[in-house]
Amino acid sequence: MKRMFTSRALLLAGCACFANLAAPVTAQDAVEGDVEASQAQDENDNRIIVTARRREETILDVPLSVTALSGENLVKQGVQDLTQVGQQVPNITLEVSRGTNTTLTAFIRGVGQQDPVAGFEAGVGLYIDDVYLNRPQAAVLDIYNVERIEVLRGPQGTLYGRNTIGGAIKYVTAALPDETSVSVRGAYGSFDQADLIVTASTPITDTLKIGASGARLSRGGFGENIVTGADNYNKDIWAARGTLEFDNGPVSIRLSGDYVLDESEARQGHRLIPGQLTGAPVLDDVFDTRAGLDIVDQEVEAYGGALNIAFEVSDKITLKSITGYREDSSTTPIDFDSLPSGDLDVPAIYENDQFSQELQLLYEGDRLSGVVGAYYLNASAFTAFDVLLENTGALISLPGLNAQTLGDVDTETWSIFGDFTYDLTDTISVSLGGRYTNDKRTSQVLRTTFIGGFSDLFIPDSPAVPIAVTSDFNGSETFDDFNPRASISWQPTRDHNVYFTYSQGFKGGGFDPRGQTSAAPDLDGDGDVDFDDQFEFLRFEPETVDSFELGYKASLLDNRLNIAIAGFLSQYDDVQIPGSVGVDTDGDGINDTFTGITSNAASADVNGFEFEGNALVGKDFLGQGSRFTINWSLGYLDAEFNEFIDAFGNDVADQRVFQNTPDITGHMGFNLGVPAADGVVDFIGLVSFRSDASQFETPNAFLDQDGFELVDFSIVYTDDQDRFSVGGHVKNLFDVEYIVAGYNFVAGGTPPGTPFVPTLGLEGTLTGFYGDPRRFFVTAQVNF
Repeated sequence: MKRMFTSRALLLAGCACFANLAAPVTAQDAVEGDVEASQAQDENDNRIIVTARRREETILDVPLSVTALSGENLVKQGVQDLTQVGQQVPNITLEVSRGTNTTLTAFIRGVGQQDPVAGFEAGVGLYIDDVYLNRPQAAVLDIYNVERIEVLRGPQGTLYGRNTIGGAIKYVTAALPDETSVSVRGAYGSFDQADLIVTASTPITDTLKIGASGARLSRGGFGENIVTGADNYNKDIWAARGTLEFDNGPVSIRLSGDYVLDESEARQGHRLIPGQLTGAPVLDDVFDTRAGLDIVDQEVEAYGGALNIAFEVSDKITLKSITGYREDSSTTPIDFDSLPSGDLDVPAIYENDQFSQELQLLYEGDRLSGVVGAYYLNASAFTAFDVLLENTGALISLPGLNAQTLGDVDTETWSIFGDFTYDLTDTISVSLGGRYTNDKRTSQVLRTTFIGGFSDLFIPDSPAVPIAVTSDFNGSETFDDFNPRASISWQPTRDHNVYFTYSQGFKGGGFDPRGQTSAAPDLDGDGDVDFDDQFEFLRFEPETVDSFELGYKASLLDNRLNIAIAGFLSQYDDVQIPGSVGVDTDGDGINDTFTGITSNAASADVNGFEFEGNALVGKDFLGQGSRFTINWSLGYLDAEFNEFIDAFGNDVADQRVFQNTPDITGHMGFNLGVPAADGVVDFIGLVSFRSDASQFETPNAFLDQDGFELVDFSIVYTDDQDRFSVGGHVKNLFDVEYIVAGYNFVAGGTPPGTPFVPTLGLEGTLTGFYGDPRRFFVTAQVNF
């Protein structure tokens, strides 16, 4: 069995510190969409150079839908964590997972994964400096010392790791500057926000540079736990990064590392209905809670490192190696019913570690260019949690009923890939690529029923007594697939590109760690429920997406207007539908435990379009150096299930919807820069909007979120010498209240007045988690 959670205090040296953040913004710098950019520019025509296909190209050459946000612009906007990036990218949902502080829920074009339990994989790949993060824990990354964040939409499996069936998000830390530099940045604001980031770097020799940065990020809670007195939705984070860079021309080496310790209080939910047993009324403030579970502290510790090596063999051939290691461990008290009673209390442990190695050979010829490579990942994910169901009908005969689950999932993946582009003529290019993946999953699942309360995993010398083992499973399965990509691109001039791309995505299968093997039916009809039946009961198959995209990109009016339009059709097959249902073990009509049921129950069509752009509207019209830029995005999705088989074998596709997937997303932003006092004042505004969205495949009138808009505004002054900057920021200006996640273990309630019926326990669980309220804060940065 895997080790239990233990505290670590390892601080890795060598993680990326950032270059100065206060440089003047050019029209290209203000681009907030449509690029995966290194921010390097062609000396002849000021075009941004991109690396979406793992090689340098101009943005117009890339037949993909990509958005990149520069670190400089994110800092000026006051963006503080990765989820806020979703406000500026079409057809994407980035949220803090329910009941957590730093676990990421990500959906792109309707494809993703909401459940963070070991055994389920995200459908959107997240990368830190080209190293793939295999698990969503500790993945709500804070925005500090970052060069850019890139979002690639649509299947990216050909070139990017594994399980990028919906898309990929790349968090790129900044390269070290050439000169010795020190930067101090601070923020202070509402809810007692107080942040401090210190960065320093220096060259050691002509070829060697070193840098480090540290961050203290803190904020009081938006609400209060009125039972324990703890803050709810607060922030208490220590973080550090460091980098060592070597570059002598043909060889470049970058060693980077990062560390984060999150000791924020547990984020607990707000009940949307009264207690069904105690009658506890609904609280007035949606950020307040009555959650009483406090036997473990909320704590997340994560660290990792990357070693990137590039060797230029010749003018045409480059070899690259990307080595990564990451580890995280956390404890969290999840109080499903958000009440003091022990009706559905779940203390949990998560531990993840991974090692990855990628090798690439890049070729850049006169007409042919591309990359071939190999990738390897070895990862382990462990989860352990108790489910206390004290307030059940079995209270007298089985006091302190507890269903414990231990899940241990090992993943070993290797793949080979290639992607090449050949210029048929001066205006027409074709690209072909593919990836073969071999994905082995080994799972151990141990479920034990206790009486007497929480187990000794969470309470030393616990009096709890095991009375039954409901799962004792150890199985392994290998999934493999080949995923092709092909595109054709027509560029009648250097400023226009029309492309058509086909790509396929693949997400590996696995085993449900919450599955109860004792509940497995006789699937093979041999009259006996044996291991083969249990194996099939817990297993779920891979899911795939076939995507067809037609796009147009253009740079017009001497690069003052840049646009990208894409329409896509996606065929989504063998959709993995994880879930859990209550089970009545003693026949008293009350569900006193639960079991996980995951199947490839659905197929769907996901179609839509995206429109992004930026424009330099005016320059020097309010004095030399003034400018006015606007940027926008608009996404539309038509996502419908063609088939959705429920637990009873019925096709309920017409009763199901895509979760976390609004039909319409978009934003409109502007930046007005005005010269003032030997510097520039930037007035930055952003309006983002999302249409109605459902938290789960089954619509719920209480949890589903109506369409809403968020308005942000910033004023930032930067001096001409890049010595300092000061700014004021407001987020969610009109204090919009909106749900981002929730739990539901209750039936009924609709139409209004219909009694609620708990589906697990007696209190009934219908709780919501909310996005940030209105916040004000000021920032200041000094560069030495």
